[in-house]
Amino acid sequence: MSRSDSNQEIEIKLRVGDADSAASLILGSGYSISDPRTFEVNLIYDTADSTLRQRGLLLRLRKAGTRSTMTAKGPVSPGRHKSRPEYEVAVSDFEAAQGLLSQLGYENMFRYEKFRTEFASTHESGTITLDETPIGTFLELEGPADWIDRTAQALGFSSGQYIVESYGRLYIDYCISNLKAPKDMVFVR
Repeated sequence: MSRSDSNQEIEIKLRVGDADSAASLILGSGYSISDPRTFEVNLIYDTADSTLRQRGLLLRLRKAGTRSTMTAKGPVSPGRHKSRPEYEVAVSDFEAAQGLLSQLGYENMFRYEKFRTEFASTHESGTITLDETPIGTFLELEGPADWIDRTAQALGFSSGQYIVESYGRLYIDYCISNLKAPKDMVFVR
């Protein structure tokens, strides 16, 4: 998790055609794999009446391989980069954390899955992730805003290609344009 400020997430997404070409592009730009391709399960929690969402907040429980984390995100600040407060803690027991959230009155409102590969450089201050999702493949650039802009340009992207929406919003848009009823963003098994 890269930040320009210890609890401030600044990021963008970029849509890419396929994972292999994107990985080659990143590796060719001087980055190396810092965390190999890992399957992730992400659970978004809220109250039955969506109190958190109405306030622009997000509560997520993630299992990535053998690691689990719980993340709370604050409201998004407007701008061409997605910027919001973020607090994340390691969780030792994913199932117990689900029970804890349930006991506190939170419900699992949305599940999304992806395969994530992380890339870093010893010379740069941000992180590039390659996310393979059921609705397409994306890069996420997370770090200081100036690093995001420089890195996106070096990879061949313009600021007009920046995506600041969440995977949940992208999934809803995908379902609308493909005339599908939204449920969870999961891989077909």
